[in-house]
Amino acid sequence: MTPLSAANSRVKEARKLSRRSARAERRLFLADGPKAVEGALGVAGCVQEIFATLTGAETYASLLADQPVTLVDDRAMAGLSDSVTPAGVVALCRFLDVSLDDIVGPLVVICADVRDPGNAGTVIRCADAAGASGVVLAGDSVDLYNPKTVRASVGSAFHLPIALERDPLVAIKAAKSAGLKVLAADMHGTADLFTADALLAGPTAWLMGNEAWGLPPELSAAADEIVSIPIFGRAESLNLSTAAALCLYASAKAHHRDVKI
Repeated sequence: MTPLSAANSRVKEARKLSRRSARAERRLFLADGPKAVEGALGVAGCVQEIFATLTGAETYASLLADQPVTLVDDRAMAGLSDSVTPAGVVALCRFLDVSLDDIVGPLVVICADVRDPGNAGTVIRCADAAGASGVVLAGDSVDLYNPKTVRASVGSAFHLPIALERDPLVAIKAAKSAGLKVLAADMHGTADLFTADALLAGPTAWLMGNEAWGLPPELSAAADEIVSIPIFGRAESLNLSTAAALCLYASAKAHHRDVKI
């Protein structure tokens, strides 16, 4: 089979999914790289088509075994991939429809107005690693299906339920109704993460704010407690995804006291 070029109509249609409006209209998105493709293949009916270069198809032969693959040339792959150095395999996927009711369990992350796709994807990956039961992207948060968000999650966007909710207060209310204590991560919190074991022991929803300005007063007020992460050096604050990782693993340790973390 001759690989499709960048001028091919199927390739052109897939490339349009780099735009949020096209993704929303067609309810399709691209998963770039072997980890993302592997995650997508683990969700029944998610993958609609797999594009690969000849080199990519050979390199990831075990991953793509028994899967129909559309071969494309290097230029076409460069247009489909969000990476500077494409791995050579991209999956065309349908939207993952998850509601707030689908996220049940003892540990949840609510992201309010988290706009950086790298941060959002890394928070999703950290939540997955810490054993969280789900993530909510709320308010004016980045599009879950942004290629950079999907790539930064390294496949976790497919492993973990991720709900989209326009109003963060609705997400907070849903968490409380499910019996979770909502803890807002904020540098001005009165509770100290390092001494907050009693707060972390029960079912918890961590509320994380925007990278630049944090949480607005109305969201902080809706939380059950505001928790700060101690800063011992001269840095003014932590990167959002780093703060999320510390909070999530503190909760994981509290939930699994017999596990060394």
